[in-house]
Amino acid sequence: MAEQPHFFAVAHLLRPRGNKGELAAELLTDFPERLTKLQRVYLADPKNPAAPRPVAVKNCWLSQNHRGQAVFHFENVNSINDAEKLRGLDVLLPIEQRVMLPAGQYFVSDLIGCVVFEAHAPQTAIGEVSSVEFPGEGFPGTPLLVIPAKPEELLIPLAEDICTRIDVAARRIEVLLPEGLRNLNDAE
Repeated sequence: MAEQPHFFAVAHLLRPRGNKGELAAELLTDFPERLTKLQRVYLADPKNPAAPRPVAVKNCWLSQNHRGQAVFHFENVNSINDAEKLRGLDVLLPIEQRVMLPAGQYFVSDLIGCVVFEAHAPQTAIGEVSSVEFPGEGFPGTPLLVIPAKPEELLIPLAEDICTRIDVAARRIEVLLPEGLRNLNDAE
């Protein structure tokens, strides 16, 4: 079993903003207001798994003009040139600082990699969750667990009556598939 990450991403640095070293960042958290209170974060290149480096936060605020973005100003980053060097990095927090979710709610990162089993045949694995798809903004719907399968991926609604047991610690999800779900994409 793969070792759990020690950090999680809360933002992705996009580009310099202003001329004093501030950076615009895409939010990767459902709890953005907590970012404005942070004093220290970690920065890492998402393409390079080297150890994240700590950095002090001078200031952080949620963008009023760009929904889904924040602006970070880090210690010792005082110019556009300094900020440009941080473009593309992820802003991370230690896993211990992750928000506790209510029962029945899960972090996507905890679901990815879970093995999915049919509830009536608990020893038969359907596959491993590779991602979670969400309905678009303004479109109601249930998130879907994506399970790579041949010839096409299997999409399983993340609903209580279908996902009957989720045990992220054991990396296991048991499902009760509605009749015909497996064959939904088959040619008639």
